[in-house]
Amino acid sequence: MYYQVKQGDTLRRVAAEHNIRVSDILELNRELDEYAYIYPGMLLNTPSEKVVGTREATIGTCCEEFNNFDVKKCVESLGNMPDVSTEIIGSSVLGKPLYSVSIGTGKKHLFYSGAWHGNEWLTSKFLCDWCEQLMETKEKGGWLFGYPVRDILKEVTVHIVPMVNPDGVELVQQGIYPKHPHYKEVLAINRGGLQFDHWSANIRGVDLNHQWPAGWQKEADESPQEPWPRHYSGRNPLTEPEAIAIYDWSLKHDFEYVLAFHSQGQMIFWGYNGLEPEISKDMVHRLSLKSSYVPIHTADSDAGYKDWFIQKTGRPGFTIEVGVGVNPLPLRAYSEIWANNLLLALEGLTLTKLMKK
Repeated sequence: MYYQVKQGDTLRRVAAEHNIRVSDILELNRELDEYAYIYPGMLLNTPSEKVVGTREATIGTCCEEFNNFDVKKCVESLGNMPDVSTEIIGSSVLGKPLYSVSIGTGKKHLFYSGAWHGNEWLTSKFLCDWCEQLMETKEKGGWLFGYPVRDILKEVTVHIVPMVNPDGVELVQQGIYPKHPHYKEVLAINRGGLQFDHWSANIRGVDLNHQWPAGWQKEADESPQEPWPRHYSGRNPLTEPEAIAIYDWSLKHDFEYVLAFHSQGQMIFWGYNGLEPEISKDMVHRLSLKSSYVPIHTADSDAGYKDWFIQKTGRPGFTIEVGVGVNPLPLRAYSEIWANNLLLALEGLTLTKLMKK
């Protein structure tokens, strides 16, 4: 049997779709190894029979890469539920939609976001899985690990953009190929290298978390001066469509505070140049107790989304670093990410009661 690879495919995703193992694909396609990218249009030999006993994902596990198609399915599914609204808030350089889901009916608005960096897509899976668990509990009228979900969501509305950087995520997962519209540019940025595990920027080589008008010039002066797989701040603040979409979204809503999920360090950054409100320290302490992550006042950097939000609004902002190791974190790291952040994200819904009315 043959399978024609489509956009967003990886060996693990193809194996899961066909209920076979990656090793079965490799056995029939000897030119590939377990780290190979597969590109749209490629033909793969696949077994004619399904393999019994292939692994199925359960809560807190991750068996395959998670991409913007998965975000779409999650958001569309949630959009059919009561007290949920969905929206496409913008698009990426390559025109991929940036999906948002808003849950709750409360007057206090919060914002969670993930996958700012291409090799941090496990944060997107976490946010989508968390939303699904949240809504499942709400519909049953129950409590989730001691949190009265239905009551909480009458007090707050949480807005989630699970994947800010879908182009970067796809590059990390599927690599680059001659028919890709940015093939030459990406190869030039990567100095001809054909592996992209290290890539955190968007498809134009701009770091979306270095794009914000909060100490932007200082950060830009200390970072690469041309498009790069990471840390290039762009020629000016807010040049990239993904950053502009989040900027407009943030101005549209009166967020009480924001949580931006990243995946390196198991830390929570909560301050920026002393501009954060005093209550931020109490809030990060509570997030720390629920996750075991270490509170750090500042990352000694500028131009991040959290930095801009604190500077712009004078309200709390938090950068949550969910993992430790080398990005992209291995799939087996997801169970720890789920365990550490499920309660953190739930606690995040309750922190409005610490703030002055």
